Amino acid sequence: MKNEIMLITYADSLGSNLKELKTVLDRHFSREIGAVHILPFFPSSGDRGFAPLTYKEVDPAFGDWEDIRALAADYELMFDFMINHISRQSAQFKDFVEKHDASPYKDMFIRFKDFWPQKTPTPEEVAMLNKRKDHAPCERIEFADGASEEIWCTFSEEQMDLNMESAQTWDFVGHSLRFLMEHGASMVRLDAFAFATKKYGTSCFFVEPEMWELMGRVQRILDERNIPMLPEIHDHYTLQLKIAEKGYAVYDFALPVLVLHTLYTKNSRRLKHWMEICPRNQYTTLDTHDGIGMVDVWDLLSEEELDAVSERTKAYGANFKMDFSEKAKDKPVVYQINCTYYSALGEDDRAYLLARAIQFFAPGVPQVYYMGLLAGENDYELMERTDFPRNISRHNYTMEEIEQNVQRPVVKELCRLMRLRNEYKAFDGEILLSDLPDEQLEITRRSGGCEAVLRADLVTKAFSITCKDAAYNYEGV
Repeated sequence: MKNEIMLITYADSLGSNLKELKTVLDRHFSREIGAVHILPFFPSSGDRGFAPLTYKEVDPAFGDWEDIRALAADYELMFDFMINHISRQSAQFKDFVEKHDASPYKDMFIRFKDFWPQKTPTPEEVAMLNKRKDHAPCERIEFADGASEEIWCTFSEEQMDLNMESAQTWDFVGHSLRFLMEHGASMVRLDAFAFATKKYGTSCFFVEPEMWELMGRVQRILDERNIPMLPEIHDHYTLQLKIAEKGYAVYDFALPVLVLHTLYTKNSRRLKHWMEICPRNQYTTLDTHDGIGMVDVWDLLSEEELDAVSERTKAYGANFKMDFSEKAKDKPVVYQINCTYYSALGEDDRAYLLARAIQFFAPGVPQVYYMGLLAGENDYELMERTDFPRNISRHNYTMEEIEQNVQRPVVKELCRLMRLRNEYKAFDGEILLSDLPDEQLEITRRSGGCEAVLRADLVTKAFSITCKDAAYNYEGV
């Protein structure tokens, strides 16, 4: 993968389909975007694509494989693979419901009666689990023969967990991944992988050594075409460090909250500490379709500092997804903040552009969410109309809206920063952090004789970028 900015977008968020997405990129962002993470574009029964029925079809509402190939001709593409689950409406699960124990797919799913010694978990065992619900992670399924069972279901009722101990599951995984590699994938994002290993007596989250065996098995399939994998995990930052030590690329999900803290408090100390210890082979984010993760930054900020970030974003219109794991048993804990990054910074152009400059100078390859690309504000109307809190940061832009937004000064300035990040070659090498007062920030990137220096005043939010090649200098706004 090239060290150029990757866009994160749904197939129908920049225009109404894949053809319009390519038109938007070619017309407005061909120099700013080098790769695209197209969020799941497969037929799905829920969670906006993350409950796939199959990986061998493009949802007809978005287009077809020809549209994917057209994008792949000009942009590297990252596809999602949901290793933890498949749709309740998939052919495999529907066959299981219809034929029950006679189904050839019965072992693809995790049956509570087989997993728990007493056929159902005790309250203590439920409390031990790392889960995304306030109850046991299961759905009671009524089978065609009149029987009913509890089947493991970590996320929504449309996302049935896969049994990674099953040969049928791995046959499905292998065929699906090979199909994606043949159809334009430059990289595969392994979604929710840490939930995929289930082992009695554990939290059923990032179970070792089973987790490393699973990741290795997936990577060996991808190695057939030299495709890298990006494992997706939201948890304590030390897990990202551990994964990076194994040689995998990781996400920097700590950076978004640390940048907010830095700009809110006008203090760079916490941010500089993280940049000194964070992995170098990583993909940086400020915003994603999932919101702004809080769990990832625990211990990099104090509990009081985390609460202050939450309260500040709440004042800017954010809502919260709460944590239901054991660590949250004594008091409510915010798991993710739902808010666009632009709104989280009070829709202040100067603060927003500085946040992006910091991201682009941080170690790793930057990812920019489509709403961040257009400095999008919170969409309260969509959130209320759909009664879904995360939709506050999932506005779908029409072609007309895009034409209007690319003319905004903040978007034009962001594009200038993106071109600098993609085209000036200082960002392939080392990073140096100057020892300045906490209300100032200076980051130097050097590689192959190129050097770029970001200097920022956190009080005024004024910043500049000075390069050895003066053609790339940026004086800020």
